[in-house]
Amino acid sequence: MKHLFLLFQVDIEKKIQEAPDSSYEIGVVIGSYLPFVVLAGIAYAIYRYNKKRRGSE
Repeated sequence: MKHLFLLFQVDIEKKIQEAPDSSYEIGVVIGSYLPFVVLAGIAYAIYRYNKKRRGSE
């Protein structure tokens, strides 16, 4: 897992270095963190749903 993260990190740094302007850099950063934020949100929603369902039994 750590090697996979390092592989993606190098790609992000390369994209930022070759960015034509600062708005492209912002897009790269947002695009790289957005999937993790979405997955965390889905995991929290599932946790909350299951917590409420167990409480009603």
